[in-house]
Amino acid sequence: MPTDADVPQRARAARSGGNGSAGHVLDLIRQAGGLTRAEILEQTGLARTTVTSRLAALQAADLVTTGGTSAAVRGRPPSQFLFREDTGALLLADAGATGVRTALTDLGGAIRHERREELDITIGPEAWLTEVFRLFAELVAEDGCEPAFVRGIGVALPGPVDFASGTVVRPPIMPGWNGFPIRTWFAQTYDCPVIVDKDANAMATGEHAEAHGEHGSMLMLKVATGIGAGLVIDGRIYRGEQGAAGDLGHIQVGPLDGRAAPLCRCGNVGCIEAYAAGWALVRDLQEQGRDVHQVADLAALVKLGDPTVVGMTREAGRTIGIALSDAVNLLNPGVVVIGGELGDVADNLVTGIREVVYARSLTLATRTLEIKTATLGRRAGLIGLARTLTDHVYDPARVNARLG
Repeated sequence: MPTDADVPQRARAARSGGNGSAGHVLDLIRQAGGLTRAEILEQTGLARTTVTSRLAALQAADLVTTGGTSAAVRGRPPSQFLFREDTGALLLADAGATGVRTALTDLGGAIRHERREELDITIGPEAWLTEVFRLFAELVAEDGCEPAFVRGIGVALPGPVDFASGTVVRPPIMPGWNGFPIRTWFAQTYDCPVIVDKDANAMATGEHAEAHGEHGSMLMLKVATGIGAGLVIDGRIYRGEQGAAGDLGHIQVGPLDGRAAPLCRCGNVGCIEAYAAGWALVRDLQEQGRDVHQVADLAALVKLGDPTVVGMTREAGRTIGIALSDAVNLLNPGVVVIGGELGDVADNLVTGIREVVYARSLTLATRTLEIKTATLGRRAGLIGLARTLTDHVYDPARVNARLG
């Protein structure tokens, strides 16, 4: 029987950085969706006695169980070790400018209960979080569990987020939110980790994990009331030094078509958002005397094929394409995914984006580039939040600390 002395040097070196711990073994099991003992031995390079000890500790803590089988050449198929997705719940809130989608999921991210309500982000953090707290309580009651069963809370917001501190930083459309301690808001009832992320990052995480994992790099473009982007680089969300990466909507262009550069809600002029975001198109339609008040009204007109709105969204796509082509040249993603309340319904907007990106970007950057609409629809943010949250809650270092 091998001992730790027989483990290859590179495996021992990897373990010095945390690999081979019980937390690391759990992470391998979670990411794979289940592993046999032999697969764990192969992937970690640990001795059999060590793997047995790690698995025993994880089973004693109700973190893994056995079940299922793995294909074998001959003989009895070996059973797999599986992550216990039934030993807790997650609470999620994915916010837009005018509404919020909340959900209760199991620890694997499978949605058990879900709600969508109109909720304006501009009412301020206290009022907004009070409503979300109420929605969470209703989801917990509907599930029949207790607050102590909740293992983590995830919130995605339509503004620049400092992920490390869980705070919003000088958001253009969220008065009163700057630096507000969101995490502590839930501590009175839920004794669990709370993460806060940008909405486009949550969408990018969900879309990449569920539909575009074959690409190491991806740009998720959200076109709704505002315009934002989430970046996946080398298979991981890239947030930048302070969490500001991907703010595509505030790249400045123009003046376009001979008109003065419009004022953006951020206070600058000529931002892509000020030309092409949902709020800007609503503004332009109102100036024409149209009875349009929010992006939902705009999206409804798109679905009806209103010729004026179809033309406006096509042109908006071309304008967005100007900034996106620069991002494609800079980042060279394998795929650009377009979603959001407007991006989900406006095929002509996507067509306008494609026209400009392929015309303006470098040939090498677009040679194999795919520009697609999102596949997960309105659930992309929830799915991405669940994945980010479980990666945080079951981070190997956190699991090791829990196990002592």
